[in-house]
Amino acid sequence: MDSLTQIVLGAAAGEAVLGKKIGNKAMVWGAIGGTIPDLDVLGQFFLSNLDNIGFHRGISHSISFSIVGSVIFGWLVFQLYKWWYTKKPDKIQLATVRDWQWLFFWSLFTHPILDCFTMYGTELFAPFSDARIAWATISVADPLYTVPFLVCLLVAARHHKTSNKRRFWNYLGIGLSSVYLLFTVFNKQRVDRVFAQALTDQNIPVERFITNSTILNNVLWNCTAETKDHFYVAHYSLFDEAEISFSKFEKNHQLLKNADTDPTITALRWFTKDYFSVNAVGDQLQFNDLRFGTFYAKGDTPKDFVFRFMLDDQGEAGYHLNKTAGGPEPGEGKKMMSDLWTRIWGIKKGTD
Repeated sequence: MDSLTQIVLGAAAGEAVLGKKIGNKAMVWGAIGGTIPDLDVLGQFFLSNLDNIGFHRGISHSISFSIVGSVIFGWLVFQLYKWWYTKKPDKIQLATVRDWQWLFFWSLFTHPILDCFTMYGTELFAPFSDARIAWATISVADPLYTVPFLVCLLVAARHHKTSNKRRFWNYLGIGLSSVYLLFTVFNKQRVDRVFAQALTDQNIPVERFITNSTILNNVLWNCTAETKDHFYVAHYSLFDEAEISFSKFEKNHQLLKNADTDPTITALRWFTKDYFSVNAVGDQLQFNDLRFGTFYAKGDTPKDFVFRFMLDDQGEAGYHLNKTAGGPEPGEGKKMMSDLWTRIWGIKKGTD
């Protein structure tokens, strides 16, 4: 999920563990704990583009890291406060080392668990498995999850640390966000049934398909379905009245050489779970991550794919990942968001 959401979740976890003892400091340290896993973005400064793909949401988003990290960070913060209070003998240190370790465990652990509900997923069981757990029920940024949660947290912060109202508002925020997350699970199941029926009705011999909600909402969904030689992509809004319209793409996997052995290609295939197509763009190949679909269902140009990787063919040395592209082209963001907002409200019968 986005950084703000993880900060709010971490702060709420910190408050639940230590708020009654140390007040708003618990929220601050919980927010720090909720941010720590995403510091793996710093990998872009010292890793290659290819290595960074596997590093982000890797070991730092695992259960192992949550356990080990909570022990280390909890101990360090305890020592910090222990030193600080030796300078202030009139103060009393209320939190034990175990308290701090529990605070960091829950703020660290809830971060990757929430990320598992996105399409990007996390390597939850690293280093023992490189499988990315991705339930794909919620967008990486969804205001309906974050905003009520944030409001409740801010209201809780205004009350005294021992106040029952403080705990009420914090747990209300946790409860509302959890209920909404549960709604996304059931909503995805319904959407999957709708897409499955549409594929059957349109006689598309699908081998498998994947769905995910589009950015900032849980109403408009993308579907990518695979047949032997093609991918079919469509959008569906909960407000749609017209039949789902699938666009067909060539896989173009034959454009790749040594697709089963080339390190760059095998890494990208792992990352995309083999939901990918290829386009020739000038003297480069564009490797499209089809899990996230296209900005527009028709996908008329290579730039329409949400996530894409530009590859250089280095002959016997294999492929080199030259560039990772995500999001719309420069200057297209405003139009994309306008089109997204319009599409969310559905296609009525008798319209295109």
